Amino acid sequence: MAPDVSLDGTALLSWAERAVEALSTRREEINGLNVFPVPDADTGSNMTFTMEAALAEATRLDEVEKESAHAVAAALAAGSVRGARGNSGVVLSQVISGIAQAAASGNIDGECLKNSLAIAVRLVDRAITEPVEGTVVTVLRATAVAAAQAGRGLRETAVAAVDAARTALMKTPSQLEVLRSAGVVDAGGAGLVVLLQSLLDEIEGIAREDGVIDSFGAPLSAHPVTVDNAVCDGRHGRHRELEIMCFIRLSGGNTLGSLRATLAEMGDSLILAPADTDPDGPARAATVHIHSSVPGPVIEELYRAGEVSDLRLEVLPESPQVETLHRAVMALAPDGPLAELYRQAGAIVITPGSPGDDATDTVSRILAELRSRGIGEVILLPNGLLTRREMVSAELAAHAADRTMTILPTARLVSGIAALAVHDPEQPVAVDSYAMAEAAGSMRTAILQRAEKAALTLAGPCSRGDILVTSGTGVLLVADDLQTALEQACTRLLGRGGELVTLLLTDEAAAEIDLARFTDQLPGVNSAVERGAEIEVMVYPAEGLAHLAEIGVE
Repeated sequence: MAPDVSLDGTALLSWAERAVEALSTRREEINGLNVFPVPDADTGSNMTFTMEAALAEATRLDEVEKESAHAVAAALAAGSVRGARGNSGVVLSQVISGIAQAAASGNIDGECLKNSLAIAVRLVDRAITEPVEGTVVTVLRATAVAAAQAGRGLRETAVAAVDAARTALMKTPSQLEVLRSAGVVDAGGAGLVVLLQSLLDEIEGIAREDGVIDSFGAPLSAHPVTVDNAVCDGRHGRHRELEIMCFIRLSGGNTLGSLRATLAEMGDSLILAPADTDPDGPARAATVHIHSSVPGPVIEELYRAGEVSDLRLEVLPESPQVETLHRAVMALAPDGPLAELYRQAGAIVITPGSPGDDATDTVSRILAELRSRGIGEVILLPNGLLTRREMVSAELAAHAADRTMTILPTARLVSGIAALAVHDPEQPVAVDSYAMAEAAGSMRTAILQRAEKAALTLAGPCSRGDILVTSGTGVLLVADDLQTALEQACTRLLGRGGELVTLLLTDEAAAEIDLARFTDQLPGVNSAVERGAEIEVMVYPAEGLAHLAEIGVE
């Protein structure tokens, strides 16, 4: 076939036949990659069965209908949705449904392929309750983005899609710990690459026996990758679950949204893939997929919601042992109570070296922790205890060790505490880092230290022994004693509002400050807070702090 013509119904049907052959040929190879969400070695089989069901439905069309790309695509979509097996099969059915929706206006050209992939991403996002990065979902998204940016021709778009899918597939081990531990790429993503490559082969007119077959860089044996069986603490792949699949037509006032909300409480790996190919019509039928340890209530709920057919149950193998701490927060803190505070909050603590120590010592300890704990992603809280040079060295060392490091702008130990309070390892690292950086940045901070000599500051003259309150890079105020300095500093910091004051006090500061007096006067100093509102004060011992105290207001 010429490179940049469109696919009619006959060519689309030929692609479906080619895809079935390609998936069948590589079934065992893809099965061997299958370790997530459970190592049941059936992803290749499920995708092959789903594509066979799609093809069987399309071959029932009469000869006239087979010439229509829309009719063939709609039949492929209907067959794949009804015959979908497993997570990967349901995702595959949504990709084909995307083609059916995009092909409504005619043959499949470059623009149609772009739209198909974009629609498929939306359908998959809608179908999967808890998408996980590093899976076929990630590969599909990267494919759609690359296709959208490609040239107008069908071949150009398909080439961009295949290249992007392969690249995204190779990155999946860096996104999902269980893949990295097993040394494989995502099985569903591999199946999608096979599907797209078969489409490109069809567009280019390559004979089926000469189609591209590249290794996925993983074992090619028929035996699945083995993972030690053990209890898994994560949500995905819970111990001795059943995979439940069926096709459902809703009855009465039931909706897919209400069914999804109910089933989400009964298991994981939940997918509801609408069977309706009309994007504007109400979804009244869907393929359901869920892993659950309570199959009875799940099945009861399905029959309550509508007419159930093609009900299938499969006992899943015991869950693999997955290291749930694939991401960690690492914080710089002085040895002592502050370090213990950070540890209790879940951080890995690195104590900085003494002044004059080799800067590489701290960086080496950071890297050693990354390697010894098997951490793939780390969020680093420097807390004002790392120089810019040390941060550069730490990031470069992490990159060289194939670890992802995000350094947050925590200039003080107290702002690091604020960041750690909102850490959510369930979120993607970029989202988690953003929330933590936002929490640290919204905290107004100051430090209290004694003046070592008389000087003229931005806040006025000071004598040796006076208390300097520094906020940012400038002196905020000068006071004769710690009590006055603390009260006046909080008055300034609370002037723009706030409901929580965090104090880090050394033993020396704690001995000189009357906390009862301090807290008694707090409600009166904050004009931005409604009268009578209470301000919470948290006090932490901070021996080892380089100054007398730190204040944080948020």
